Amino acid sequence: MSKNPNPQGKGQVPVLAELAQGRSAAARVAPKRIEQVSTELFTSLFILESEFRFRPVVGRPYWLYQKEDHFRLSIIPPHGWDSRISGRYIGECELQPDMTWTLQLAEEVAEDEAFLAFLEDKRKALESELAEAERVEDALPRFKANFPFYQRVFAYALSSSLDASMDRSGIKGLSYEEARAQLTDQSDSE
Repeated sequence: MSKNPNPQGKGQVPVLAELAQGRSAAARVAPKRIEQVSTELFTSLFILESEFRFRPVVGRPYWLYQKEDHFRLSIIPPHGWDSRISGRYIGECELQPDMTWTLQLAEEVAEDEAFLAFLEDKRKALESELAEAERVEDALPRFKANFPFYQRVFAYALSSSLDASMDRSGIKGLSYEEARAQLTDQSDSE
């Protein structure tokens, strides 16, 4: 009888399984307009750039915290621990079936002008990146070498999902400005 060459489940098999899950989610996404793609990309990247060492599950709530200059996604809600340990509570997050993330800012954070300005600066940086890309899909995070394993896998899944959605809406292959102009043309004809 041959021995299992991979007794601990490490190696390519788990990676390929995670990637396949991301591709299957992309197969059932709805078409989205460029504003929705941009917003979902921004929110999802903001969350994926945070620190976490667990595999997020679709539909389960998670909580985002800020401590000093970094953000951390946690399975522990704000009432579950002391803010001196967790940091400032930013908001509740959820992974959607299409591999995008939602973030509901905490009331205190939603009224914090400095934090909102910080988000606006990050949003403008993404808008610039989208505008500089030859095609919108060129700005998607297909492979983020600096991301840890789960963030990298979910960034790939996000890219696949948004790519499929843009294909279904007819904006795949367009520049950001062309996609936005197409939206303007659609609203003019209505």
